[in-house]
Amino acid sequence: MRKYKILIVSRSFYPEISPRAFRTTELVKELARQGHDVTLYTIKDDKLHPEFEQTHKVVIKNLGVIRYRLFLTKARNRFLSVLGRIINRVLLMLFEYPDIELYRMVVRSLKHEKGYDLLISVAVPFPVHWGVAKCVSANRSLAATWVADCGDPYMGNTNDSFRKLFYFSYVEKWFCRIADYITIPKIEMKATYYPEFHDKIREIPQGFDFGEIKLSEKKFASGYPSFAFAGSFIKVVRDPAALLEFLSKLNQPFRFVVYTRDVEYLAPYRDKLGDKLVVRDYIPRLDLIAELSEMDFLINIAYDPVKQSPSKLIDYALTARPILSLASNEVDETVFKNFLKGDYTGQFVVGNIQKYNIQNVARQFLELAN
Repeated sequence: MRKYKILIVSRSFYPEISPRAFRTTELVKELARQGHDVTLYTIKDDKLHPEFEQTHKVVIKNLGVIRYRLFLTKARNRFLSVLGRIINRVLLMLFEYPDIELYRMVVRSLKHEKGYDLLISVAVPFPVHWGVAKCVSANRSLAATWVADCGDPYMGNTNDSFRKLFYFSYVEKWFCRIADYITIPKIEMKATYYPEFHDKIREIPQGFDFGEIKLSEKKFASGYPSFAFAGSFIKVVRDPAALLEFLSKLNQPFRFVVYTRDVEYLAPYRDKLGDKLVVRDYIPRLDLIAELSEMDFLINIAYDPVKQSPSKLIDYALTARPILSLASNEVDETVFKNFLKGDYTGQFVVGNIQKYNIQNVARQFLELAN
């Protein structure tokens, strides 16, 4: 097998808990395991990352220190807190602040790099791609092939209640013209990108090392039906309100365990549900999968099942537990009550789980370098 010299650029990396951090971490580990020469540019943690470098035989370089910050995020005064949210939203809409700083950091970091067979940049945030585009356009010897890996789309993102301002379309078209390939986790998402770049788009799903998965052999200690949701909430598009309303009227014992940091969505229902609702912070992915495997079933709140596929569904599938997929704004009460009784007819099935095996995912990236 040919040995490639590979450069990966990503803001998100181990030990961060996010889909993009998982994407970067798993790719770095697997490509290095296969014997390739892997260099990663990220926000380096001088306490944690040297051990990772030694263990996995990779080189981690620092993009630098992030200086741009959100305003008044810790203000205790209600007026200042609201003012801070308004300022942050306006700056985000106008300038992609604070993530726009990554553009400068990437450009400065890569200006002296050259000679890579494959360059993979990981977004979000998209200014990572913008910085790489600037470097590739100025230095064609940087890498023979540049792959811009995207989770969610940029201009075509419908999850946010505010759409990107029109002038960012020129930036997106600019980096898409320069990239050799654009990779997305689900091919149906191609419709959210400009048609002139569809020939560059390839589907490469999220990938994980299946060999690391260890399921629990015990059941969640409640004695009642137990089910869980793990991940973030998004108003309207991935909103738990309809589910929580239904559960608050359900006159039977159960435990609903929610792993999230978006606790404001749960606050109105905590008194109604009492100890039936268990709220937990994020935990490391492998620990999460083990805990989820103790549940009777798992909850997915679908927001656009055609164009998007949350990476949590891969984790759910690996737990070998039934998945109940619900629309954001309604609950099929009959199906839900059947699940509570152990009747999992109509469960959501994640097909062809092997396509998410990191060995297959890494192979797809390497094929783009040929």
